[in-house]
Amino acid sequence: MDQAQIDPYTIPLDEIDVSDPALYESDSQWPYFERLRNEAPVHFCKDSMFGPYWSVTCFDDIMTVEKDHETYSSYPAIVIGDQDPDFTVKQFIAADPPTHDDQRMVVTPAVAPQNLAKLEPIIRERIGKIMDELPIGERFDWVDRVSIELTTQMLATLFDFPFDQRRKLTFWSDMATSSKEIAGDDSVSAEEREAALLECLEVFTGIWEERAKKSPEDNYDFITLMAHSPHFQEMDPMEYLGNLILLIVGGNDTTRNSISGGVLMLNENPSEYEKLRNDLGLIPSMVSEIIRFQTPLMHMRRIATKDVELGGQQIHEGDKVVMWYVSGNRDEKRIDRPNEFIIDRKNARNHVSFGFGIHRCMGNRLAEMQLRLVWEEITKRFSKVEVVGTPVRLKSNFVRGITEMPVVLHAK
Repeated sequence: MDQAQIDPYTIPLDEIDVSDPALYESDSQWPYFERLRNEAPVHFCKDSMFGPYWSVTCFDDIMTVEKDHETYSSYPAIVIGDQDPDFTVKQFIAADPPTHDDQRMVVTPAVAPQNLAKLEPIIRERIGKIMDELPIGERFDWVDRVSIELTTQMLATLFDFPFDQRRKLTFWSDMATSSKEIAGDDSVSAEEREAALLECLEVFTGIWEERAKKSPEDNYDFITLMAHSPHFQEMDPMEYLGNLILLIVGGNDTTRNSISGGVLMLNENPSEYEKLRNDLGLIPSMVSEIIRFQTPLMHMRRIATKDVELGGQQIHEGDKVVMWYVSGNRDEKRIDRPNEFIIDRKNARNHVSFGFGIHRCMGNRLAEMQLRLVWEEITKRFSKVEVVGTPVRLKSNFVRGITEMPVVLHAK
């Protein structure tokens, strides 16, 4: 059954499966989540390509799960699918305290406010250079030329990675999330994915060895911070790889797809674009609205550590519990007119795109800063970024990605 082509109100409730990646490739998920929020906010799917799982679709229930990491464990994975038992990585986002807290604390200085203040002029200069090299009045792919290029430059800075090889970071990020078993993306084979990630591990092992010999003073790149911390000294290679993937994907997908998504949203809502042109002071609130409306990472999974009741449903120890941020961000009970893109929305930061609790996205301020700078630099130069073709969406239930989006720039 191709759910993307079917009215979800004609399917028996217990047969709805929102893990189907085809829904997100066609952006057909919205009425499915609307029905679940209204009729079964905590919903059990007994059969899917990822096994049985519970869907948590309302804002308040998501927050309940997020705040109780003892009952809802993020170990051993935070995506709906299970890892290949022959190629299993470990990472601190998929760990519980104290490991999670100890390791997260080590790398947080890279995205702490004082480091972001140092990075801001560098990021602005790089954004400006990217913008100045774009063709006016000619069709080009915004995703490749702007969204990917900008986030890749930022990643290279955070890792102090060789700048001329920065596109490797994007490639490894895409490979990390390209898994049919993990999130439904069948664009590459398991063998291709494994080979790419082993290359990532090999390159970064060399970088670790080099950074471990240097003084860590005033060096806030991720690898230097890890190499000089006791909390990362006992890692085996697959744990190192897992944490690399976490930091690369975390620094890449949220921002990349929000940069693309924001352009699309403004084109689909021309009155909001006009509002922006008339008041550039709306950029900070617009950034939060873009992140809510896009929801770049659509879900996080937990495992119940004991029998527990949630939303009137009995969840059993060992069950998969999937928090659908993409649904929580459209919850009418908590967000006014949630299906509308409103750039001057009150309480615009009231969304669940970054998660909550101990696993809240540690780079959320960096993502917001990058998006703010992007729109400040766009509006300096262009009267409009016009979308001139249908965007291509990623086939994945985890990353809400836009892989291609043709645009034409109009000069001021």
